[in-house]
Parts: sequence; C-alpha cells; structure tokens
Amino acid sequence: MAEPTDLRAGAYADDLCRSCKIVRRHTVLVGPSPDRPARVICDYCQSQHNYRGGAERWTNRPRPRSATSRSSGTQFTGQPFPLVSERERSLGVEESGAGVNSADLEMMLRQVIREETGLTPVVPADRWRGGEMVLRPAEEGVQEKSWPIETFFSKIVMLRNRLRVMEQQINAADLPSEVKLKLQSHLTGCYGSLTSFNVLFADESDRFKGSGK
Repeated sequence: MAEPTDLRAGAYADDLCRSCKIVRRHTVLVGPSPDRPARVICDYCQSQHNYRGGAERWTNRPRPRSATSRSSGTQFTGQPFPLVSERERSLGVEESGAGVNSADLEMMLRQVIREETGLTPVVPADRWRGGEMVLRPAEEGVQEKSWPIETFFSKIVMLRNRLRVMEQQINAADLPSEVKLKLQSHLTGCYGSLTSFNVLFADESDRFKGSGK
C-alpha cells in the first residue's frame, strides 16, 4: 500500500499502534524516503514505530474464524470481546420514543471510559465466553457477588496495557542504568504476580510473562 503524501514531520496520521494494538492518532517524527518508511509516535502511549499503512489498512480487517494457540493447541474463535457487552448493563432498556435513554447513555459512557483508559480488543479463551466472575463467601446466608466475565476481563487487559506502557516509558527514560534495572525488576514481579490470569487469554502473545518465562 502506498503511503499518503502528507506524511511530513509534525503531521498527524491515524495508524495501528504497535503497543496499544488499536488504531490511534500518531505524530510523524520523520517523513518517508525511498529506502525507508515514515517514523511515527503514538499520541496516547508515546511508543515509536515505523508507519504501518494507516487506519484504512487496519480498520475492519477480517479475523480468522478459528485459530489454534501454539502453546496449548486450544481452539478459539479469534473474536475479541466487544469493548462493552450488553450483559454489563446495570440499567434496564427503556422503551420510549426519546433519543438516548439512561441505558444507552450508560453503555456509551462505559465505552468512552474504556477507550480512554487504554482498553484494546483482545481474544479471550473460548471456555470463558458467556461466563461469570463469582465471589462466594464462606459464611452461609451472605450473598455472593458476580460480574459478567467481560467486565473482569476488560480490567485485566487494561492493567496489562498500562504495565506495558510503563515498561516502554522506563526503557525510553533518561535514567541511570541501575535505576532502570530496579524499576524493570519491579515490573517483572508485577507480571509474575498476574500470570494466574493467563488462563483468560486465547493467544500466548497476550499473556503475562514473569521472570521464569
């Protein structure tokens, strides 16, 4: 795909962010030349990468209907959870002739908040689709608490994305080597503490990796 002609330094271009894994606005750092593509920086997470073809190349790309995890051989559909699921509604759908009702507004706000806090589409393992996260007290008579698995999964993905952005910012920061190593070791410890949630992810590349990985 030919690159747009307006990829000059300082211009804005929508492109697939290598770190966020979603189309975001980028700023062009270095324009293209005959022997290399343009260099851009994501306006959201500040990660830098070569220009990857623009939003049109990555928007609404068909995903495979079935794929296999290389690590486990588990079959999954290849479709991520939507950023907001109908099962997450806390308000009932109002039957009225008005424009936007309370239930619709709730869903819109959920989506905006998740987009702005760094949630990206990630494929869950098939066995969790339609499931619930349940906290069940040991004491009899105390009501349990449950959430749609989509809600819990989105929080795990947002946490993972924030850790990845922090890791990139540490690597790019002008800090003494010993300080970087200490911060990186803390991040590795965080990743290791979260590996229990790897069962939620279909694709190995989306999972947490601790020091033993």
